[in-house]
Amino acid sequence: MIKNVMFDLDGTLLPMDQDLFVKEYFKNLAIKLSPHGYDPKKLVDGIWAGTAAMVTNDGKCTNEDVFWKKFASLFGEKAIDDKDKFEEFYRDDFAKARSVCGFDPLAEKTVHKIKDLGLRVALATNPIFPAIATEQRIRWAGLEPNDFELYTTYENIGYCKPNTEYYREILSRQGFDAKQTLMVGNDVSEDMVASRLGIKVFLLTNCLINKNNEDINLYPHGGFPELIKYIEENI
Repeated sequence: MIKNVMFDLDGTLLPMDQDLFVKEYFKNLAIKLSPHGYDPKKLVDGIWAGTAAMVTNDGKCTNEDVFWKKFASLFGEKAIDDKDKFEEFYRDDFAKARSVCGFDPLAEKTVHKIKDLGLRVALATNPIFPAIATEQRIRWAGLEPNDFELYTTYENIGYCKPNTEYYREILSRQGFDAKQTLMVGNDVSEDMVASRLGIKVFLLTNCLINKNNEDINLYPHGGFPELIKYIEENI
């Protein structure tokens, strides 16, 4: 029976077109950093290279450490010295990307309904952002960071989706068995992979990402009302 629910954030609790969001995010980051000597194209390429390093991280160090090691290999020690400027961006300018995100009041209602049912809730968002950016996106979705007993950021974990070790690590920290847990997400490749560990999955189709054109009928799926019905039938 389900006792624990993991939620993805981007495209799940927070409606968005991922490509549009990334474009807006990078545009604003380039505006912030270009006066400090960063060519916009090289900056974006560097962020992608750092992201790729995080995705292949093996858990021996945090994603934050892996990102900055890769980024500094491309831009030199200047990148480490400029880390505070990136932090300023997330504090002061990252919120501009909210304009290209949607809002669904059912997201907040669903999370609180699940907690009212006595289940525990964690946020399993791909940890490629610092906490300050993740906490902002949680609030854009109408929720608060303390609505979740755990949320992953690049500072606090050393794995990324779709590595199943990412999900195993969350289960370990929460003290739950896979069979007691449900993963809810919108990305077939990154979120439904949790089922390989025996975790139940639910594919939220509001902002569906299905890069490999898998048959989504392989998974319980639908919107927030269908999710609540599925949980109520499995607790």
